[in-house]
Amino acid sequence: MPELRSICVYAGSNAGRLPAYALAAAALGELLARRGIHVVYGGGDIGLMGVVADAALAAGGQVTGIIPRTLMRREVGHRGLTELIVVETMHERKHEMARRADAFVALPGGIGTVEELVEALTWTQLGVHRKPCALLDAGGYWTPFVGFLDHAVAEGFLPERHRAMLVTADTPEGVLAAIERWEPPEVERWLDPEQA
Repeated sequence: MPELRSICVYAGSNAGRLPAYALAAAALGELLARRGIHVVYGGGDIGLMGVVADAALAAGGQVTGIIPRTLMRREVGHRGLTELIVVETMHERKHEMARRADAFVALPGGIGTVEELVEALTWTQLGVHRKPCALLDAGGYWTPFVGFLDHAVAEGFLPERHRAMLVTADTPEGVLAAIERWEPPEVERWLDPEQA
């Protein structure tokens, strides 16, 4: 795994029910800042998105937010970031976040968080990029999702080698350690991200 300079963090625009979710988001932001890893995320000032950004900034880290113009009000674009990039579409947002990241970590979140994570993981599976994807399983939030992936393997819809591309840990330190141990999978042909 090449040196980690930046990590894209996917996270909910809500804080969720359990305090463990926000605690994990704050701990991740602080850890990335202390390690000198640039945080790239969706640019919002609310929910777990805001928590991870604020924690990284408070610890002296660099944070880039990327947000579509239409979500500036709904997700309350964070005005205190190192850099806030406003784009026109969700596709631009996801492409730019992926382009700027060396790895991806998903905190607890809803449909948008799952969609972003699954797209990044699909791009790894297809060879669009060679970047690890990880779940920070705070409070056991991702356990049902991991169970679904294992079910997909058992039912013949997901090869085990593709399932192994997604790493999971229940602490920020564990997530970073898993990412650092990650090795790119073998795929038939690495694709140009512009063709994805």
